Amino acid sequence: MEKQLPLSFDNTAIAFEHKTDKALKKADFLFSNIGKPWLVKLGGVLTPLAFKLRLPVKGLIKYTIFQQFCGGESLEEAAQTAQVLGKYHVGAALDYGVEAMEGEENYDHAVPEFIRAIEYAATNHNIPFIAIKVTGFARFELLEKIHSRQPLTADEQQEFERVRNRIRAIAEAAAKNKIGLLIDAEESWIQQPVDDLADEMMQLFNKTNVIVYNTFQLYRHDRWEYLQLSFNRAQQQGYLLGAKLVRGAYMEKERKRAEALGYPSPIQPDKASTDKDYNSAVRFCMDRLDKLAVFIGTHNEESSMLAAHLLDEKGLPHNHPHVSFSQLLGMSDNITFNLAHAGYHVSKYLPYGPVKDVMPYLLRRAQENTSISGQMGRELGLIRKELKRRAI
Repeated sequence: MEKQLPLSFDNTAIAFEHKTDKALKKADFLFSNIGKPWLVKLGGVLTPLAFKLRLPVKGLIKYTIFQQFCGGESLEEAAQTAQVLGKYHVGAALDYGVEAMEGEENYDHAVPEFIRAIEYAATNHNIPFIAIKVTGFARFELLEKIHSRQPLTADEQQEFERVRNRIRAIAEAAAKNKIGLLIDAEESWIQQPVDDLADEMMQLFNKTNVIVYNTFQLYRHDRWEYLQLSFNRAQQQGYLLGAKLVRGAYMEKERKRAEALGYPSPIQPDKASTDKDYNSAVRFCMDRLDKLAVFIGTHNEESSMLAAHLLDEKGLPHNHPHVSFSQLLGMSDNITFNLAHAGYHVSKYLPYGPVKDVMPYLLRRAQENTSISGQMGRELGLIRKELKRRAI
C-alpha cells in the first residue's frame, strides 16, 4: 500500500494540478498587479465609472479578475466550476456574489433564487454548502435599529417578521435537501439581529444534523467569548452548534467608523491577538465535535495545519463529517488542494453572478488582499515555484 506523504502546504505539484501553464501564467500576472495598492485603488475608481459610461470593459474583466475569483455568471456556470473542483475532491460553497438590492420586492424575489440554488446543490454531491447574507433579505437601517435596541414601530415589527420568514424558508429548504447553510457575518453595528436569526434557525434545524452555521469573525476581540456563549446556549436549548470560523472582512471600515463616531474599535489590537483567538476557537471546536460542526474558513496556513493535526492527534478520520475547511476560489490553492489530496473535507467559496453586479465583491476582494500582509507574496512565490518546476 502506498504510504501517505505528510501534509504540506508547499507541494505546488498538488496545489496547481488543476491549472494549465497558461492559467498559471495568467494568475502570476494578476497577483503581480493585485499586490500594488495604488493600482487596486485606481481600479476601484475607474471600473464602476467604465460601467456607468458603458465602456466595453466586461470582456477584459471577465477573462482576468472575474475568472480568477468567481465561479461564473450563472448558477449553471458555477456548477460547472464546482464540477472541475470535484475532480480533485474539492467541494464548493455557492455564494451569490451580487450586492443586495434594496426594497421589499427585491428581498422577496431573492428567496426563490436561493432555494433554487439549494435544490440545484442537492443534485450535485460536490456542492455541500450555500452561503447567504442577511442584508440580502433585510433593510440595513432596520437591522441597525434592532442592534442598537431602539423600539420598533408596528410597521417595522412586521417588516422584521418578513425578514425572519425569508431566512426560515431558505433554512427549511436547506434542511430538506441536507445542504449546509452558512450565514455570513456582517458589520458589527448590525450583527446582533444576524446572530439572533442564526441562533433561531439553528434551534429549529440543527436538532440531529448541523444544517445552519453562524459566522464568528475572530478579528473582533469579543467573538472568541461569543463562540463559547453560543455553544453553551446550544447545549442548554438542545441543538447542535454550526460554527463558521473566519478572521474577518470589514477591518478598515470598522476602524474608520469607530474613530469617526468616537467609540472603542471592536477590532483586535494586532494580528497576533486575532491569530491567538482564532486558534483558540479551532481548538475549542475540535474538542467538541460530538456537539458541534466547524467550518474552518481561513487562508492562514498555521490555523489550517493546526486543525488537520488535531484530527490526527485525536485519532479521528480526516474526512470527519463535522469538520470542513474552506478557502476562496482563486486563492490559497496550496492549502485547499493539499488538504483535499490528504483526504480532508475542503471546499472553495464560489461566488457567482453577472460580471457588473459582482464587481463590488471583486473590488473588496482585491482591496482585502492588498491589506493582508505577505498574502500576495506567498501566492506569487508558489505560482512561480510551480512554473519553474514545470519548466524543469
